[in-house]
Amino acid sequence: MLRASVTLSILLLATAAANAAELETFDLWPGKAPGETGDLPSESTLPDQGPKKVVRLTNVTEPTLTIFPAPEDRRTGTAVLVCPGGGYNILAWDLEGEEVARWLNSIGVTAALLKYRVPRRKDRAKHEAPLQDAQRALSLLRSRAEEWHIDPKRIGILGFSAGGHLSVATSTNFDRRQYESLDEHDRASCRPDFAVLIYPAYLVEEGQTDKLAPEIRVSAETPPMFFAHAGDDRIGPENSIALYLALKQAGVPAELHIYECGGHGFGLRDSEHPCSQWPARCEAWLRGRGLLPE
Repeated sequence: MLRASVTLSILLLATAAANAAELETFDLWPGKAPGETGDLPSESTLPDQGPKKVVRLTNVTEPTLTIFPAPEDRRTGTAVLVCPGGGYNILAWDLEGEEVARWLNSIGVTAALLKYRVPRRKDRAKHEAPLQDAQRALSLLRSRAEEWHIDPKRIGILGFSAGGHLSVATSTNFDRRQYESLDEHDRASCRPDFAVLIYPAYLVEEGQTDKLAPEIRVSAETPPMFFAHAGDDRIGPENSIALYLALKQAGVPAELHIYECGGHGFGLRDSEHPCSQWPARCEAWLRGRGLLPE
């Protein structure tokens, strides 16, 4: 286990150094994002709190997409939209964003890091503005697939905590675009081809453990999903379990890992808990689905 963690850390550092000068960041929307009122302060990074040393962004009003291209010698054509968590109030930008993008690069996957709108907007559902951002990002990735050397039929989504909820909402509402189409990019589908959900939050009705939230609309068209959750997570694994069971009933392929301990917000940083091995399990799942070479 230690050797695998050290190898992963070396790969992430090497990939970060190789890709540092190649990153492209661009605005998601050609103008103001849908529904924005301009009543928030400027985007900022909050002071660090706690032992994890996490970069936390807030007051995001201009959503962006940053492309982390897979190294040319390991490029597989698979791409993933990365959605950091943060309770729809902040974005855990490094822990659940940049570090994840570099891990994806290390296995030959192009990562697209989504800076979606936070905090929650007044008089709007917590996920409404972020869902618009995620749908727009997926359509952009698919419409520009050739430019970024990715396969438009192998574009997934990966999210942590609130970003996991966003990933599920995106995966189950692709038939209901949450904004009026703007340009030729929006003619491309906003359906992810697969989803990776790490300790997803808000998937069940408040106070219930077996009833999915109303915005989670599972059908036979829902993409395949991979889950990792800790049993002692304060945002209980019932969220993952309830969705897994709904997927099974709908005939949608899914893989569920519930680890005994690990708490919430472990990202993919090394720890003494087995939950830190989820990237290896996820990589094996991707290979089994033909999204990475055997």
